[in-house]
Order: sequence, then structure tokens, then C-alpha cells
Amino acid sequence: MPFDDRRDAGCKLAAALAKYKDQRPVMLALPRGGVPVAAEVAVALNAPLDLVLVRKIGVPFQPELAMGAVVDGGAPIVVRNDDVIRLAGIGEEDFRVACDRELAEIERRRQRYLGSRERIDVAGRTAIIIDDGIATGATTRAALRATRMRNPKTLVLAVPVAPTENLAAMREEADDIVCLEDYARFGAIGYYYSDFSQISDQEVTEILARFPTPAADEARQSAA
Repeated sequence: MPFDDRRDAGCKLAAALAKYKDQRPVMLALPRGGVPVAAEVAVALNAPLDLVLVRKIGVPFQPELAMGAVVDGGAPIVVRNDDVIRLAGIGEEDFRVACDRELAEIERRRQRYLGSRERIDVAGRTAIIIDDGIATGATTRAALRATRMRNPKTLVLAVPVAPTENLAAMREEADDIVCLEDYARFGAIGYYYSDFSQISDQEVTEILARFPTPAADEARQSAA
């Protein structure tokens, strides 16, 4: 296996992203699996850590198959996988219902993970989106498009492993892509990790607690 676990993948990814250390980068993790990966990169690059709340919209009778993805925001961004929608025979009403269900889960996660935590402003900075891998690419593409609208100076996608074909498609969305391993015949992300245990909500909140937002960190230092 290329990676022992997500922490190992994060350490290896950090080495590949070292060139960005002096560019005031912000790590934007896709929860849950991308958070422990991004945390290792954030430590190595001395960068803040935040989340991109994005959810796959699964086919109703095959939830692991993505027919799209949605990203949280004032006007949620929806990315459709029209080929899957057509082949699965999904109508617009069924798609909307599935999309609304994932938006509700995004809201639950926002309250659970972030609460009143301040969102980090990425405008004019290098925003690095990190996940534990790419499968269909729907969630990754949605995260990239949503982050682009926040006006980063440079938008980077960084993942340990991805399908070669889907990775190539991402080059239209990101200014740079850092991927340690890519394969024409891919399978599932978990195939490339010795330990691909599910990450819990509690683990996500515990990791985020180690990375105070810049405003919170300044307030703490002033109080000291």
C-alpha cells in the first residue's frame, strides 16, 4: 500500500507542498477523511486549517455512486454528473430531494464541527484543498468551484491518490494539482491505505481544536 493511514498520507503530501510554505497558504479540508490529511500538511507548512463543507449526491438506489455534489454557502453550488443521472434514470424531482437531504447534512456538520468558529478568509491567499483521495471527482470539483468564488490568489488541489482520468479533468478547475499517486485502473480510495478506518465527527472537532482561527489566536496572545 502507498500509505499506512491518513496521517502518513498527510506527511508525504506536506513534503510535496513545501514550495507553498512561504505563500501564506490556507488548508481547506473536505470532511471527514480529508481532515487528518490536511492537519499534517497544516502543521508542516505552519498554516491555518479550515473546512469546505461538501457532500456527494448519491444515486438513490446506489448511494456510493455520485450523481452530483453540493457545497454549502449562501447560494449552494451544485455540480451535476449528467452522465450518471441519465444512465440511472433520475428525474429532476428525485435529484432535488437528494440534494436537499445532503444540504441538511451539511448544516448538521457545520453546527457540529464549526459552531461559531470564524471562517478563514482566503481572498488573495493560496488556498489548498485537501482530501484523502478522489473517486468520481464530483465532490472535489464542487469544492474547487466554491473556493474559486472566494477569490484566492492561487487555488491548489492536493490529494494522496486519484484516478488518472478524473485528475486530468480537475486541471480545468485548479491552478495547480499535487497528487502523489494516480492510476488508470483505480477501484476505491481505501485500496491504497493499509488503515482506512472511518473518521468520526469527534475526531474532526478534536483536530480543528488544535488549529485556532487567526482572530482567535491573536485574541489569546493578547490576553496572555
